[in-house]
Amino acid sequence: MPLFESKKAKNNEIRPVLDDESISGEAVSAFAILEEKIGQDQIANANRILRKYKEGKANLERKIIDNEQWFKLRHWECMRSNNEDVRPVSAWLLNCILNKHAEAMDSYPTPSILPREESDRGEAEMLSSIIPVILDQNDFEQIYSDVWFYKLKSGTGVYGVFWDKDKLSGLGDIAVKKIDLINLFWESGVTDIQKSRNLFHVELQDNDILEASYPFLEGKLGGITQDLARYIYDDTVDTSGKSAVVDWYYKKKSGGRTVLHYAKYVNDQLLYATENDPFLSERGLYDHGMYPFIFDPLYSVEGTPAGFGYIDIGKDAQSYIDRGNAAIMQNMLANCRPRHFIRTDGSVNEEEYADMTKDFVHVDGNLGQDSILPIQGKPLNEIYVQVINNKIDELKETTGNRDISTGGSSHGVTAASAIAAMQEAGSKLSRDSSKSAYRAYRKVCIMIIELIRQFYDLPRCFRILGEKGSYRFVKYGNKGIRSSSASSYRLPLFDVEVSAGKASPYSKMSQNELALQFFSAGLFDPRISDQALACIDMMDFDRKQFVRDKIAGNGESYKKQQLVAEAAAAAVKSKKELPEAEGESRVTKEARTRAANASVPG
Repeated sequence: MPLFESKKAKNNEIRPVLDDESISGEAVSAFAILEEKIGQDQIANANRILRKYKEGKANLERKIIDNEQWFKLRHWECMRSNNEDVRPVSAWLLNCILNKHAEAMDSYPTPSILPREESDRGEAEMLSSIIPVILDQNDFEQIYSDVWFYKLKSGTGVYGVFWDKDKLSGLGDIAVKKIDLINLFWESGVTDIQKSRNLFHVELQDNDILEASYPFLEGKLGGITQDLARYIYDDTVDTSGKSAVVDWYYKKKSGGRTVLHYAKYVNDQLLYATENDPFLSERGLYDHGMYPFIFDPLYSVEGTPAGFGYIDIGKDAQSYIDRGNAAIMQNMLANCRPRHFIRTDGSVNEEEYADMTKDFVHVDGNLGQDSILPIQGKPLNEIYVQVINNKIDELKETTGNRDISTGGSSHGVTAASAIAAMQEAGSKLSRDSSKSAYRAYRKVCIMIIELIRQFYDLPRCFRILGEKGSYRFVKYGNKGIRSSSASSYRLPLFDVEVSAGKASPYSKMSQNELALQFFSAGLFDPRISDQALACIDMMDFDRKQFVRDKIAGNGESYKKQQLVAEAAAAAVKSKKELPEAEGESRVTKEARTRAANASVPG
């Protein structure tokens, strides 16, 4: 997204709108030189690169569109043998995707920002509080859900992290979006998207909206020049009044650092370019120098940043399951509907015979035993049903979607704790894919921090949720995380630690069971705090430090109470006379004696 809006000048050249339109002659001539960096020749070259990238991505686009049909249970249209009259559709593969998505949402992430230097601790704590607010303002939970669905279906989810200058009434703020992989184009053969020399994002937009935003486009938007792959929609989608708008990102080396540049164009008309912008020609679009797209593949493939998903794994087994069901259903229909052999010279009225409402069937002449013979059906052997069940089990095994992982029980296991333990053991694949999603989430948070560092010159107000439902309002800007002029060599850096913000029901139950086991073992008895701490140090579980601090605190309190009790007991046992202060009355002395005796327990 461009940082400055652009408009058409009188000489048909694109330039950004400046606050001060009165520019000196020298500035105008210098600006004209900048404008020549991106022009018609550069756009034509970019289109050639884009077409080359699209050719290299053709197989991936076909797979994504095909997998979407499988997800919608329209896979008979995708299978090679689709001429059967009976087309039963079972949702075993869809059930796998729904369960994997549910497990992912049970482990919805939350960030914790860690400083790399002690002096940045305060900024890290503030970022840990405001980044979840920024994500919530972007409805990130819905975005996370949509990306996970896309990732499970197509094999790769993509996040886009941009600076949107139109947010907050023109003040601008961070925008996080889900990106459709079909609209992205990169250099073939790269595994890391950041190593692609160019990156294109193409999206269809209405011509009338484009002409309203850029009046010089009027009469120049004839049609779609970039042919985009399209999903097979249930509804009719009209694209006749749309044009393909291209966001072109590319990197250049400048002064020993990588600069990210950006150009936006439609057909052969340039809308904006950072290299033509005097404010950004050397700086680039974003200071972090990275493409604002984060890929999250489910299972990685060499030579491409995209991976493959569960539909790619299970579509073969699912196709045989449905074909087997089709054969069984055809056999069932054939046997359920009576059919007969009729001799041509049998002289039986076929219409009356086929009409079950007729009480009489007329015949001509004698009716022989072989005039009408019922066709005997041949029922299928049970082995075919067993083969289909084996295919269903194969699909469950290969996708890690066994019955026990979805809450079912097998082999006589009925105890809740045993089922929960088997569910935990069977969720290794889900935990592995969640960690992959956390790595992408960490990159999203790091990119958000870098955009805050670059653009939050004016503080924003955030409502931070505290304990027990309380909240407070804070203002935060980038002053504390930008390099100061006095020490420009030091730039505050942060690490992002990601954990599950929403624990699964099993995690909550296991934590509760662990606490009860600690209580039953007496680990919370302050009299044996030293032994309990030695035991805790040998263990590994969530919130271990919190439990350790509680046991250590209880032990210290108990030891202090023991020391006070022993001192008071020793004083009473020796029957020491409390020294009488000079001028102290009898009543005061008795009160002090009662207070000393009362301090002894019991």
